Amino acid sequence: MLRNWLKKRKGEMHVTKKKHTEEHDETQKELPVAPAEEAGIEQDPIKRLEAALAAKETEAAVNWDKFLRERADLENLRKRFQKEKEDLFKYGNENLIQEILPSVDNLERALEHATADNSATAINEGVQMTLNMLRAALKKFGVTPIETKGAPFDSAFHQAMAQVETADQEPNTIVQEFQKGYMLNDRLLRPAMVTVATAPKPVKSEQ
Repeated sequence: MLRNWLKKRKGEMHVTKKKHTEEHDETQKELPVAPAEEAGIEQDPIKRLEAALAAKETEAAVNWDKFLRERADLENLRKRFQKEKEDLFKYGNENLIQEILPSVDNLERALEHATADNSATAINEGVQMTLNMLRAALKKFGVTPIETKGAPFDSAFHQAMAQVETADQEPNTIVQEFQKGYMLNDRLLRPAMVTVATAPKPVKSEQ
């Protein structure tokens, strides 16, 4: 009887073991099998980190290049605005000064004629004072006259109205000034109108 019970028990254990083996095999069949390369990357954390690092380095390089370009554009824009601001400060009164200069010219001419007449002393003094005030105001805004008397002719600052032969001055030097020229800081406001000396022609000897 004991022998029959042991044999029955042994048979049940064999059936149970077989059943567990079959269930394990079925479970293994249900698991997906990844390709070799993907499985290698997924299973290797170092390769996965290296790939992510390479992607971030590429992205950082693109962003850095974009930053440098935008910074250069911004710096150029700042310099342009600064120059425009400086030019506006230096030359913003140019039109006003152009309107004032003819008044200075007329005062200078009136002063020349009044000086020739000694009876007009009061007018002479008044015109002189007014002219000095205008000159001071122009100088305050950076307007200075161009020196011409005896200076070499320079087409950048002088406008030749006539030429005169003379042995008293070097050729191509200024003999007379018709109208003053002016500079606005370092910019030509208007050229001086002048007469330029030329060398006298040689006199032919009589035979």
